[in-house]
Order: sequence, then C-alpha cells, then structure tokens
Amino acid sequence: MADVEASVRDLVERDRDCTERALAQIDLRRRINLLIAEWKAAGGSDVLPDVRDRVRLRAVKTAGHRARTAGRR
Repeated sequence: MADVEASVRDLVERDRDCTERALAQIDLRRRINLLIAEWKAAGGSDVLPDVRDRVRLRAVKTAGHRARTAGRR
C-alpha cells in the first residue's frame, strides 16, 4: 500500500493523471477496512498499530542500524 501511495504522490507532484493509482489506493483501503471488520467480528479486540506507532518503530530501527554500522567505518 505504501508503494501505491508513493506512486500517487509522485504522479500528483509531476502534474500527471493519477486516477488509476488513486482508485487502486482506495480499493486497498477498502480491503483493509473489510479485513479489520472481519477480524473484529471474529473477536479481535487488540489495539491495532496506527501511523504514529509505525513512525516510532521506523525511527528506532534506523537509530539501531546507525549505531551498528558506525563502528565499521
């Protein structure tokens, strides 16, 4: 999904038609919402991660990667 979002942003920035990619993005979001609804209907009650959680995890991974590779130079 991130790839589709990036391609839509790229097309918009270059003032190109992004209709197909945007519709694909909407379809992916619809599918995710359906999967979440099915999960909840099946008894899923955990808190799902949101964008802020993903950004925090990415920052931790990046910082850890830098610390490991800093000694190699």
